Amino acid sequence: MKKISEKISEYEGILKGEKREKFEFFRNLLLEYNQKYNLTSITEEKEVFYKHFLDSVAGESLFPPDSAVCEVGSGAGFPSLPLKLYRDDLRFTLIESTGKKCDFLRTAVDKLQLTGVEVLNVRAEDAAKGELWREKFDVCTARAVARLNTLAEYCLPFVKKGGFWIAYKGNAATTAEEIAEAKRAISLLGGGEVRTQTYELPCGYGERTLVHIGKIRNTPEKYPRGNGKERKNPIS
Repeated sequence: MKKISEKISEYEGILKGEKREKFEFFRNLLLEYNQKYNLTSITEEKEVFYKHFLDSVAGESLFPPDSAVCEVGSGAGFPSLPLKLYRDDLRFTLIESTGKKCDFLRTAVDKLQLTGVEVLNVRAEDAAKGELWREKFDVCTARAVARLNTLAEYCLPFVKKGGFWIAYKGNAATTAEEIAEAKRAISLLGGGEVRTQTYELPCGYGERTLVHIGKIRNTPEKYPRGNGKERKNPIS
């Protein structure tokens, strides 16, 4: 299998070629609703393409075929919606605590005519306690939500044993620091081996890292702790 860094130009070509119409429609929708909902500070066409669309799609090879995927902190739908546009076999449950962002996500799902996508207006730490969602997903993913030690407590409870947590992060050096900081949390919450893949976005848009962690044990019932403890007092 090619490394992600070797596939970036391939993804770029596909998004500008056979997938162009769908992604242009999504960009226009994002910019339209951004005026009302303040979804993203990235609005210039080229930046949206590389920093949001291409970066989201870059991780697609890490998602097994026909996976049930939970996204924590969906925001404007990155990486979930670009991944769905690129890989229709993936099924998504989008978890977002802000009502206006959920309104946008539902509108986008409807107008893009996406199937197999559910939007939940709920806090991740609450949803992860529910029988419908706890340890029910093949993959949990998140992008630009929190540091890994906090994110581990939000994400790993959703992943079934044998599944994966995939986190979209920044440059390799900063990500390495976060991984070291989150080592105990990952182990305590049922995570196993930590793998990373680093790649450069074209046009000088920066280095990015995907963190790929397998779930090898069930998460202890007391996690996530809730009441903001995941952010205020991360596992250390």
